[in-house]
Amino acid sequence: MTKIYEIADDFVERSAVLDPVSATGEGIAGHDHELTDYSPAGSDARAALAHDALSALDAAPVAGDRDRIAAEMMRERLALAVSQHEQGEDLRDLRVLGSPLQAIRQCFDLMNYETADDWSVVAERMTAVRDALSGFRAALEEGAARGLPAARRQALACALQAETWGGLSSDDAPFFRALADRYAESRNGTLGAALERAADDATAAYAETAVWLRETYAPLAAERDAVGADRYLLQARLFCGMELDLAETYEWGWDELYRIEHAMREVGERVLPGAGLASVLEYLEHDEHRAIEGVENFQRWLQGLIDRSIADLNGTHFDLAEPLRRCEAMIAPPGGSAAMYYTGPSEDFSRPGRTWYPTLGKTRFPLWREMSICYHEAVPGHHLQIAQMRYLADELSRFQRTAGFVSGHGEGWALYAERLMGELGYLDDPAFELGMLSAQAMRAVRVIVDIGMHLELAIPAGERYHPGEVWNAELALPFVIERSCFPEDFMRSEVDRYLGLPGQAISYKVGEREWLAARAEAQTRKGSAFDLKEFHSFALDLGGMGLAQLRRELARF
Repeated sequence: MTKIYEIADDFVERSAVLDPVSATGEGIAGHDHELTDYSPAGSDARAALAHDALSALDAAPVAGDRDRIAAEMMRERLALAVSQHEQGEDLRDLRVLGSPLQAIRQCFDLMNYETADDWSVVAERMTAVRDALSGFRAALEEGAARGLPAARRQALACALQAETWGGLSSDDAPFFRALADRYAESRNGTLGAALERAADDATAAYAETAVWLRETYAPLAAERDAVGADRYLLQARLFCGMELDLAETYEWGWDELYRIEHAMREVGERVLPGAGLASVLEYLEHDEHRAIEGVENFQRWLQGLIDRSIADLNGTHFDLAEPLRRCEAMIAPPGGSAAMYYTGPSEDFSRPGRTWYPTLGKTRFPLWREMSICYHEAVPGHHLQIAQMRYLADELSRFQRTAGFVSGHGEGWALYAERLMGELGYLDDPAFELGMLSAQAMRAVRVIVDIGMHLELAIPAGERYHPGEVWNAELALPFVIERSCFPEDFMRSEVDRYLGLPGQAISYKVGEREWLAARAEAQTRKGSAFDLKEFHSFALDLGGMGLAQLRRELARF
């Protein structure tokens, strides 16, 4: 182990102590009984650790390409984390996706529930929910006192989430009580009683947080959703790992949307000639031959598609080591994001990679767009990429393997993977190809409205939708519903997501653009010697990194 790798390993170990929630997400054992201190003091401690690691990296010798890549990637990520802390972003870290409010609840999805000892760990972590939420509230209070509030829209939307987990907005058993009821002896014995007490307290803590968000914090929160150019550029660097020309990216988003819409009309003609795209989409939503009834049946369909993809692609277009050949399709608990998501395997692969599908109360599932979404989340998308990082323990530093996910790199790869499956013939049914294109359109829409809303840009004069008007949330919602071709309930959640997480939504298309450009450059360099499987292997074995570094490294292929 080189000095660079020693620094990375030490940082991961110490970071897991300070951030047990992330440790669980990253599959690092030993901290599942704890929760992260999200108070200002906890944030200060994590920033100090990052600062110390940066100093150690600056003083360490670099031995070869592996060291150079690992050090550059780690330095870029930690420097951005320190900048975020210095800007006070952790004092207004409240949003409908990716904030401590969700992380405290969601980490329980990744825990073990097989033995009594496992359930004892669950009970101990549940008793810490109240303190974790209290620390988070303290950070938000300090942020408001320092003139760094989150947006009111996010506070109210998060209050709704907390109400769900706090048992205030549904007749169903709230999350923690339902979780305790899964224990076979939950109504008998010492452990069962401890689980019930802990679940009741965690539920009450979320209910109290919901009231606090709505009645105390929301009146102090910012009316304005837009973060402005300076904050947006910092956030875009965090999620993309490169400097962006936002004006050029905004214009490119429009160009991409128009290109994709033209392709959708052409493919729609192959589904129902002469019907028009709107009629085609309506037909596909109600086509009984391309839909599944029942949540359990849909989950089985997803699992079957994942298993077939792994079997088909392994040994042909990719080489998947044995631990990577298991990926579980899960149904997400209610109350969280509306979008499907992926969680990676533990370091030892005892916990597999998993895809999570929020049903939003649905029991009928049209399949025309689900095919490409599943490829995005599982194989060859997130699971192949992230599980491969975990697997390369002999090649990548521990920081690269556990903390190496950069949204532009990872989401860009997953969006590229959707397109790749079309190139490989897996979307030859025009209905499924149209589903892939609709997902592409939605990601192009994200580029437009995310940059447009946060920078308060004007809609182009030549555009048919409100030309010349300045973007805001009220203008964005009808636009994203119409032009993304996704359901209204999903896109309502998406607009809140964009406003609360500036710079993340653009990382999909921006990342895909970099992956496609790097592949095209490699094809030009190598000519007839270019091999797509070799290119993918080389690229994935690099591990996660920012997009600027990715372009430099792939230039060496």
